[in-house]
Amino acid sequence: MERTASDRILTLPNAVSFARLLGVGVFWWVLVVDDNIALAAWLIFIIGWTDWIDGFLARKLDQVTKLGKALDPVADRVMIVSAVVGGLIVGVVPAVIAIPLLVREALMGGLTLYLAVRGGGTLEVRYLGKAATFALYGAIPAFYLAAAGFLEGLMLVLAWFFGVLGLILYWYVLVEYVGDVRSALPDVKSLHEPDGFTQGE
Repeated sequence: MERTASDRILTLPNAVSFARLLGVGVFWWVLVVDDNIALAAWLIFIIGWTDWIDGFLARKLDQVTKLGKALDPVADRVMIVSAVVGGLIVGVVPAVIAIPLLVREALMGGLTLYLAVRGGGTLEVRYLGKAATFALYGAIPAFYLAAAGFLEGLMLVLAWFFGVLGLILYWYVLVEYVGDVRSALPDVKSLHEPDGFTQGE
């Protein structure tokens, strides 16, 4: 059953989401200042794979909030973009994986902002999008671990497999989100259709 999101701010799930955002800062310090690629990889993995905790707590404790629904995907994107950009800087994430991911994130950010500005609210997270995120949270740290020399052969195989899979799913879900925006803002669709034309005719 769908829970109504409250306006509360101080909840345990929201605290977990904020902690994940703070973890991104720790990641950058470890990667850039400490120059510890292996530890940076484990931080990406831990922050990413604890993504389910805030959502689980929100449902379990009946603390689903509007802030939490917006904060959860933001925490995901900030971590993924940081991991990809950081990986490009230190040369551990291949550009063929990194650049399409960053382009997709830029488009998704623009789409989300456009919806908010037009008064359409926020996009509901899709489970397929979550699956793509989890795949990328496996792929990106695997590239880091391979670069650090940790089970290099195995890590590279896992990184490429989950990286390509996550990338395909990520772009597919973006197309679905475009459809969600068109549904939330019916007037957008009418701008692209001649007068008197109805889709399906």
